[in-house]
Amino acid sequence: MSSKIIINPFHLVEIRPWPIIGSAGAIVMVRGLAAWFHGHSLTLITLGLVIVLLTIIQWWRDVIREGSFQGYHNSVTIRGLQIGIILFILSEICFFFAFFWAFFHSSLAPTIELGNNWPPTGVNPLSPWGVPLLNTVVLLSSGVTVTWAHHALLSGLSNEAKLGLLLTFILGAYFTVLQGGEYIETSFALRDRVYGTTFFVATGFHGLHVLIGSTFLLICLIRHSAGHFTTSHHFGFEAAAWYWHFVDVVWLFLFVSIYWWGR
Repeated sequence: MSSKIIINPFHLVEIRPWPIIGSAGAIVMVRGLAAWFHGHSLTLITLGLVIVLLTIIQWWRDVIREGSFQGYHNSVTIRGLQIGIILFILSEICFFFAFFWAFFHSSLAPTIELGNNWPPTGVNPLSPWGVPLLNTVVLLSSGVTVTWAHHALLSGLSNEAKLGLLLTFILGAYFTVLQGGEYIETSFALRDRVYGTTFFVATGFHGLHVLIGSTFLLICLIRHSAGHFTTSHHFGFEAAAWYWHFVDVVWLFLFVSIYWWGR
């Protein structure tokens, strides 16, 4: 009887504790956030955030080892990862679709509680031609720089790719600073009827996605500087670039609907 070893092209991930630890950290963080909303300290949310961040660091370390040093990310595995990130972005589209649904549901047919008009009576919305327009230019410019970095990487121009990634990260950080200043200047708050709720929840979650995307791009810059990416092996960068373009497109919808049309 002859024994035959069957080798499949798929990467079978080893058993690791990061999913369960990350889930526990997320539960603690959300519980701490709810407690903070009710006037409690930031201890619980800080603990959950630390657990989540440490889990991300360890998990990314393992993925980088598998893809860059152990050679487990072959063409078949990369194809699966590409489908995974596409499905993830589709889920994010559904996530933001719910916010736009809530906004248009209230704005297209304002009820008597809102004063029968939109924005609701007593709410002074922000002008779209100030910081929001500047943020639009900043994000569109970042889309250009990340595309430049991608094409430079495909062409083997390492220094240009690093510069493009650095500029994209700087623009993302600048967007975050501008949005923080905008929140300080608003005359309404999250509790100001449905307008304040939809405005801060939609733009706030988008700002969170900008922070996450900026982190992705910073990690890609560090990895590229360490020589992890080549012209044919750089899916980590591609995933970050796809995510960043998604963030750009969502902001365009936010600017047109909430900032411009919504006022």
